[in-house]
Amino acid sequence: MLRIDHLTKTYGGKKAVDDVSLTIHAGDLFGFIGHNGAGKTTTIRSAVGILDFEQGSIMVDGHSLEDEPLACKQVIAYLPDNPDLYDYLTGIQYLSFIADIFRVGKQEREERIADYSKRLELTANLGDLIGSYSHGMKQKLALISAFLHKPRLLVLDEPFVGLDPSAAFRLKEMMKEMCDQGGAIFFSTHVLDVAEKLCNRIGIIKGGRLIACGSTEEVRGDSSLEHAFLEVLDND
Repeated sequence: MLRIDHLTKTYGGKKAVDDVSLTIHAGDLFGFIGHNGAGKTTTIRSAVGILDFEQGSIMVDGHSLEDEPLACKQVIAYLPDNPDLYDYLTGIQYLSFIADIFRVGKQEREERIADYSKRLELTANLGDLIGSYSHGMKQKLALISAFLHKPRLLVLDEPFVGLDPSAAFRLKEMMKEMCDQGGAIFFSTHVLDVAEKLCNRIGIIKGGRLIACGSTEEVRGDSSLEHAFLEVLDND
């Protein structure tokens, strides 16, 4: 679903991402971890076509991001760590707008909006202006919009920030269901316990370099992911 080969991105002469290569297959729930400034967001934004990069290549579902950007973006949903929404639209207007962009049919959009908004406990607020939403409510709306067109690849940057425990639990369920149905998820998180319990594969990035990547069991070893993470950083 996603193949990143030798990705390099430079800011002001400094490599924010340095020769990163990784592959995510259908069914993978891939957790991307590292300290602030390690290169997680730069890698993610490059992978979804927002940032240009100096070296390397990115393939999404068999399509080159450089040569076929529209074909790639049609099968991707991307949620940044601080999504910008339209405050003067209602929640339902925003979701309808996203459904229009991805050409989701009337029946499908109604069924999916009803399902996801019920699960994330946002149904009662869909008629309200987004500007009146709390941070957590905006995060829920953005998540619904990401799942709405049934993407093949879901890319999330810190998706659990701002969510209450109930919504975080429901999101984990939705993520697992998507991967069980043949989709793939690539997400960054600071919450190592979540990554350890949720992901089948883990990548650790430090200083723009991928210093560990593999199955959760391989990366974790005989300890917890938290201990393995700190040990890998220290050893590097």
